[in-house]
Amino acid sequence: MGTDLNAPLGQNRKSPTPPRSRFSVGKGLFALGAIGLIVVSAWVAFRPTGLIEPAPQTIADASPPEELGEKAGPVENLANRPQTSGPLSGANVEKTVNSDGSIVTKFSPQRRDGDGPAFIEVGRTRGQDPRLAAVPNDMLLEDAPEGRLPIIASDGFRPLDQYARPWSGARGTRIALVIGGLGLSQTGTQKALQELPPEMTLAFAATGNSLQRWMQEARRKGHEILLQIPFEPFDYPANDPGPNTLRVDAGSKKNLSALHTSLAKISNYTGIMNFLGGRFLADADALEPIMRDIGRRGLLFLDDGTSARSLTGTLAEAIGVPYGFADMVVDTELDRTAILKKLDELERVARRNGSAIGVASAFDESVAAIAQWTGEASGRGIEFVGVSALVKDPQQQ
Repeated sequence: MGTDLNAPLGQNRKSPTPPRSRFSVGKGLFALGAIGLIVVSAWVAFRPTGLIEPAPQTIADASPPEELGEKAGPVENLANRPQTSGPLSGANVEKTVNSDGSIVTKFSPQRRDGDGPAFIEVGRTRGQDPRLAAVPNDMLLEDAPEGRLPIIASDGFRPLDQYARPWSGARGTRIALVIGGLGLSQTGTQKALQELPPEMTLAFAATGNSLQRWMQEARRKGHEILLQIPFEPFDYPANDPGPNTLRVDAGSKKNLSALHTSLAKISNYTGIMNFLGGRFLADADALEPIMRDIGRRGLLFLDDGTSARSLTGTLAEAIGVPYGFADMVVDTELDRTAILKKLDELERVARRNGSAIGVASAFDESVAAIAQWTGEASGRGIEFVGVSALVKDPQQQ
């Protein structure tokens, strides 16, 4: 037999083959691969991800702002001011004040590799969304015993700013026409609202009726509005302006109460206009508390220009109240031809001075003549603006 089982013990037997090592090339490669996987995993776990906020850096000066047009004003560079945390942290901030008072704020990234996004924020602007023009801004109202009164908001925004009629901002010839006496005659008020273009400023008499309804309709049609306050004339009481007339001898407390009663009749107006008042407007002691209250409420004061002794301009300058004077009453004669001649004269004043303010009352003859003339004057390059665009405003200087 050829097997070891049949061979004598110790004879004809092959030398035993030494045992093979358990380590092989395949096992070595497998071990190296495992080690490599561990190393890669550790690197991925601990490498920077880009999601960790970098250490705070000093913000360098912002690069020069982009050209924003001819109407842009000086740029205030806020890049070196401390920045708050958040998505805009570390950005360069540039503010541009336009000629109409609006503020455009530009946020752009600091200088770094590659281009980054820019955030544009448009600040509060003068005027109101036409869809909300009849709705008062509650931030511009305060509760008082007489009712809800206009007030400057906590951030300094004024009713004058909110309810002003926007205009082009162009420096051409501008005219503001103010038609007063709205609310005294229902048919006259309706006719004025139907026929007058929205560029006309409407002044509602505080002694009128249905003022809230008329105010809302006027605002929806795009009109800027004023509130006419009755002031004592020289021939009072023979010539009585009506309830809540402000009188020289009444004292400041009673006059302020009467003023507030009138101011609470409606909202959404940019300021007040006098109704009569030759005696009151010429008395500094009586007028000063009224002017201070008007200024504190963020309103303008329009003087109809009928009193040569009026002190409204002097006090407004001293106190810092936005104010204006009418250059002309265009309907001293209730005749269409005479009114049209006055309007032509107002245009000559505007072309000579750059702007002019005219006042009229809501008589049928006045409304018809103004509606006809404004269409013709617009074709001659006249821009009709709300009266707030032509008053002297300390905040816009």
